[in-house]
Amino acid sequence: MGDQWEVAIHSLSQVIVSSNPNNEPVTIYGDSDGLKCIGVGTDAAVFQSLYAPKYAFKIYAEYKASKIKVEEKVYNMLGDSPFFSTCFASYDKYLVLSYEEGKTLYDCLLQGIHIPEQVVKDVEDAREYVREKGLNPRDIHLKNILLQNGRAKILDVSEYVHPGNDFRWEHLKNGYQEHYHIIDGKSIPFWLIETVRKWYNQRNRRFSSYEEFMRMVVKFATFKKD
Repeated sequence: MGDQWEVAIHSLSQVIVSSNPNNEPVTIYGDSDGLKCIGVGTDAAVFQSLYAPKYAFKIYAEYKASKIKVEEKVYNMLGDSPFFSTCFASYDKYLVLSYEEGKTLYDCLLQGIHIPEQVVKDVEDAREYVREKGLNPRDIHLKNILLQNGRAKILDVSEYVHPGNDFRWEHLKNGYQEHYHIIDGKSIPFWLIETVRKWYNQRNRRFSSYEEFMRMVVKFATFKKD
């Protein structure tokens, strides 16, 4: 039996993804009636094909293609795990991954969808699993975690080969444990989430400490009432 995702190859060739400076999301050029964009990051965009809906196609930006083989290798090292997608193949511009149902934690905040504590536990367990495979779990944030039937599914493993701790997950976990009750069940405005994201990326220049950053975030979150 041939590879079922190959019916999407023509549609994928109609799309170009371009990176942007300052760690901003990529820009997508071109269009295809058979594709739906389901995710946008700083290095790549992810699409689902109407002709192969069981798969997700992660198209990397120009000049970022070297990350494709790296991410494929990470998926191979992770193997079969309930915490991660499955990687089926790689091409010059994109990866073929399993399509995963669910909403990102970013979208959960936008829509006021409750994020259960089990999600935090799952991410902790997933990070331990990654370490056991000889990799380094990092770059775990709101857009890289899906809420899937009350559990966590982690997307984007491309940075697991890099050393060091970026503390993104530790900060997110702390925010959940200490402050999530303030906003639980409330729809958070897009402008507020994006403001916090930009502050976080610039926190070392704008704030004297992570604690000061969080005090400002809580002030903004409690100021905005629906």
